[in-house]
Amino acid sequence: MKILIAEDERLMRKTICMKLEKEGYTVDSCVDGKEALQKLEEGFPDIVITDIMLPYASGLEILQFVKKRNSLTAVIVLSALGQEKTVEDAFELGADDYITKPFNLNELAVRVKRLLKKNH
Repeated sequence: MKILIAEDERLMRKTICMKLEKEGYTVDSCVDGKEALQKLEEGFPDIVITDIMLPYASGLEILQFVKKRNSLTAVIVLSALGQEKTVEDAFELGADDYITKPFNLNELAVRVKRLLKKNH
């Protein structure tokens, strides 16, 4: 199972990648929305985990791109506290789940596993 992480905070990105790789997933990551969209042009993973606030293209733009072109790819949105309206927008655009930062890595792993079971 392939997962793409779009997160501009270096430590957060590395930590998520390490946790999910430890769980047995193939993980790719990118530092901004532009890079994420380029990787998605090359092919769709099983899950995209994206921060909402990214340079060059937002997590919502990534979500829209994924849902227009490949409805089978699940999208988990990461948001900071206080972004309720943006999270609402994300669900309207087709987000499969969201997690508020800071979050527990084990909870993220459980949510990834649940979405993969649901979609496959």
